[in-house]
Amino acid sequence: MKNTTPIPAGIASPDRVETRLGTLSFFDGFPDDATVQKLYNNLDFQRAVQSYLLGLPAVSQVAARKAIIGWGPANATLLIWENMITPRSIILTGNNNTPYSTMWIDLKEGPLVLEIPPRVLGAVNDMWGRWVVDVGFIGPDKGEGGKYLFAPPGYEEQVPEGYIAVRPKTFGMYIFWRSFLDEKGDPKPHIDLIKQKTQVYPLSNAGNPPELTFVNMTDKPFCQVAPADYTFWEYLNEVVQSESSDSLDPVTLGFYRSIGIKKGMPFAPDERMKAMLKEAATVGDATARAITYRMREKEAYLYENSAWRPFLVGGYEFLDNGALNLDAYVQNYFHVTGISPAEEQKMVGQGSQYADAFVDAEGRPLDGAKNYKLHLPPNIPVNNFWSVIIHDTQTRSQLQTDQHWPGLSSQDAGFRLNEDGSADVYFGPEAPAGKESNWIQTIPGKGWFAMLRLYGPLEPWFDKTWRPGEIEPVR
Repeated sequence: MKNTTPIPAGIASPDRVETRLGTLSFFDGFPDDATVQKLYNNLDFQRAVQSYLLGLPAVSQVAARKAIIGWGPANATLLIWENMITPRSIILTGNNNTPYSTMWIDLKEGPLVLEIPPRVLGAVNDMWGRWVVDVGFIGPDKGEGGKYLFAPPGYEEQVPEGYIAVRPKTFGMYIFWRSFLDEKGDPKPHIDLIKQKTQVYPLSNAGNPPELTFVNMTDKPFCQVAPADYTFWEYLNEVVQSESSDSLDPVTLGFYRSIGIKKGMPFAPDERMKAMLKEAATVGDATARAITYRMREKEAYLYENSAWRPFLVGGYEFLDNGALNLDAYVQNYFHVTGISPAEEQKMVGQGSQYADAFVDAEGRPLDGAKNYKLHLPPNIPVNNFWSVIIHDTQTRSQLQTDQHWPGLSSQDAGFRLNEDGSADVYFGPEAPAGKESNWIQTIPGKGWFAMLRLYGPLEPWFDKTWRPGEIEPVR
């Protein structure tokens, strides 16, 4: 041919290519029908699995909304665990250290005022699981309480004076805060303050606010953990349909669109796609478990040759030099409720810090049939108190055992320190003789993981001159 030019290597496709998908066949670079079907099946499945992982926070929010409004309408019902969260409440890594309050906010009817009570610590997250604003001690009200005015997306009117203006990107929001115990260890005075001072009402009703309903959730059955089966996609579709398209980036929405979840359109996959989405949910859940329990990112560990991992990797936005750390994002939303920049801030003597251990000192899964010991060296660096709570590897919630709480704390009256001020915590199906007050029960046949919480962490925690021991098997 007269008009020819050399084609660099790597451009043209061979007639046959062997891949993990099997043999792919082409006629001069054009895929045959069987290859096209094979490649589209693979593309749909890949996009579905990635949609599952990206959709974890949104689906978790839907699960929380359904659980909360099951006890009363949005904007009108505040759930309070007046005597702390017990294992009967299935909440991602819920803890029993302080009372928690939560409610669901819906801005579809217009601006909403939340009168936050004094002396709480909490945050608001939007429908996509992103941080919106902190409230209480680390929020704009500085723990004094205040009137927060939440303006819905598209609201352009000026906010009246006297309010802390918040402009979220979504209509739906999840708010949670914790209150504290008094000097006698009693939660009631602060619970009473919440009931006296908390109000939620439309801005249009500021002169005559409706009454807020309070529900004591302590020991009540409650589950806000998201499903991992086909229902996951139905939950995700609820968010896409209920929120504006400009509330999320187009690439993530593009993943959802590619599997049939599109704003303004019914979610009605055909049998082929429905079967694929069921399998993708199974693989997505399995992948989230692999990432969470066997994290391969080296920076996800606090110390060399240690199981202990920080609560957040890459901060509350999970960024590494401007790039989203996808594994950090997945592991957080798979096992944690709520997000706030306060969780990563260095506040010596204030706030709290958390560390997870998903395996023992030998790198093996923690087995409820076996016995373990955790040693915390002397001078545990806390201004307030510390705790160790164990969680179920299935639900990522407090392990359900015969003990009222699956945890121990330096606030526990019966807990015994060693003579040098160090602490030993024991785990197993039966208490070691003489160590009953320092024992957390586990269940044969069930896995678990531990979370160490430091309230009012001190400098040795941050500079790593103090380091917790590993969870050692006891043979």
